[in-house]
Amino acid sequence: MKEKKLRQLAQAAIIAALYVALTVIFAPIGFGEVQVRIAEMLTILPIFTPAAIGGLFVGCILGNLFGGAIVVDVIFGSIATLIGAIGTYALRNRQPYIAVLPPIISNTIIVPLILRYAYHVDLPVWIMMLTVGAGEVVSCGLLGLLLYKGVITQKAKIFPE
Repeated sequence: MKEKKLRQLAQAAIIAALYVALTVIFAPIGFGEVQVRIAEMLTILPIFTPAAIGGLFVGCILGNLFGGAIVVDVIFGSIATLIGAIGTYALRNRQPYIAVLPPIISNTIIVPLILRYAYHVDLPVWIMMLTVGAGEVVSCGLLGLLLYKGVITQKAKIFPE
């Protein structure tokens, strides 16, 4: 039991570190009213381990901090990713293209509201929902499903029971 908890803690830490690294590396396209946050592809990982939920949440907090986000964005942007990760975990026994929907939906709704009311971006919220949503489809949908395909072939090595 202790070994399993330690393994999950290590998995969460690795996922958080990957999220931070991808957020910082791809910061120029991962923030703003038109964004593709490459790190969001990792929101597929709760299909494989519940440790990904905490790892994604902590990684998003740190990624937003290192990316220069304001406090409101750090809090609510990270909550959007947390909601998405929990939703993916809840749908882990469904088809992967269904399991990627919660992070797409949560970020499509929450991030534009942050942009409008915290950053005072002068665009209609519905337009930012389209642009952020499209970016989420690319990162969570396309890249996430590609990551899923890669992980599923190596699942036993990457996420041992």
